[in-house]
Amino acid sequence: MNKADLINEVAKVVSTKKEAQAAVDCMVQSITDALSKGDSVTLVGFGTFKPVKREARTGRNPQTGTPINIKERKVPKFTPGKALKEALN
Repeated sequence: MNKADLINEVAKVVSTKKEAQAAVDCMVQSITDALSKGDSVTLVGFGTFKPVKREARTGRNPQTGTPINIKERKVPKFTPGKALKEALN
């Protein structure tokens, strides 16, 4: 399922596809904004999105094999909730 498919599914519940697109865009933007501020986002029954700090490390260029320094950065992490895990099994 991609974003367009998700919008079509939401459009079945709300009155128009335009409203569905606005709702999906707003949700994605809200999660992105919260993560960029360092906050976690918990959707009960679905899961939790949280920013995690990845430490600086040394990697290797796959073409030449020379070592390169990779800076520390924040990456998003998703932890599925109990209801989502149970729905998959």
